[in-house]
Amino acid sequence: MTTPQHKVLIFSTADPTGATHRQLEAAGFELVFGKSDVNNPLGNTEEGLRELAKGCDALVGTSIKGARITRKVMEASDRLRIVAKYTIGVDEVDIDEATEMGILVTHAPTEANYGAVAEGCVGMMLNILKKSRQRDQWVKEGGWRDDSLLSTYVGRREDGYPGITIGLIGLGRVGGRFAELLRPWRARVIAYDPYIEQSRFDQLGVERVDLDTVLKESDVMSLHIVLNKETYNMIDARELAMMKPTAVVINTSRGGVINEDALADALKENRLSGAALDVFEQEPVDPENPLLFLGDKVLVSPHNIAMTPGGGIGPGIPWATESVLKALRGEVPDNVYNKEVIPRWIERWGKKA
Repeated sequence: MTTPQHKVLIFSTADPTGATHRQLEAAGFELVFGKSDVNNPLGNTEEGLRELAKGCDALVGTSIKGARITRKVMEASDRLRIVAKYTIGVDEVDIDEATEMGILVTHAPTEANYGAVAEGCVGMMLNILKKSRQRDQWVKEGGWRDDSLLSTYVGRREDGYPGITIGLIGLGRVGGRFAELLRPWRARVIAYDPYIEQSRFDQLGVERVDLDTVLKESDVMSLHIVLNKETYNMIDARELAMMKPTAVVINTSRGGVINEDALADALKENRLSGAALDVFEQEPVDPENPLLFLGDKVLVSPHNIAMTPGGGIGPGIPWATESVLKALRGEVPDNVYNKEVIPRWIERWGKKA
């Protein structure tokens, strides 16, 4: 029997067909598997991942919550070339350390994923503003029309009604698609994103403002940012105190960007009107999380807003698999997150002429 050319750790599986696993094996790679999967992000520990990563040339998989891919994990193999994610997010990978070590980190920003998140944001926003749950329950319990069930009209009208202000924090792929979907509604859309060029704001018809303006003027504030050292608890008690008491917060990015205790307090004390959350700092969410006990003020879902038949992270699985195949052939994949590492990576691992 021939010795496998490369060893690959699939740290969190998401391919129920096993097709991409067989693709890697057909290329002559040995596969090892972590203890988590797309429906259960727990299971792995840092020590467990470190042990599994020994001798590996590549790490690949979907999101994990029980552990992170730290320097300690990546140092388990001096052959490691790439960490490839099936998802858009890379927050469980220590990007700075990977870059310092000369390791590529790739992700899979597929339209099926970011587009579904944006559509889900619209659905969550309308569910809260139009009081769909309350109206449904009211009628099923024998009620009929009632002024307490009046809903919010989103866009401006010819009679002079100005519409509401929708504020975005982050105008990348998800935030940009959300803004595109909102354009026909004729609502005012403002956004804060210091990393996006002005031309994108202009193209999307979005007004560029600073963070405080988004907080103070938004009737709906939606977060579309990555989780890193800069954005952890970016929305805390101070920021929430700047918002209108009638405002609604939507978070479909990562749970850690909002201080959940501060959000729960603001909602309990009627300093905010409502929240819609697809993500939590601890996932699966702690059943004692106070945000779960605030009735119709909070709309929640289990971090699956992008999951649609044939969509979600599905298209990202073959994309990440191809990234691994390319990297192990000495080729640079086309979706590198830490692009600054590429010249050094090519010098060490690039295909020799």
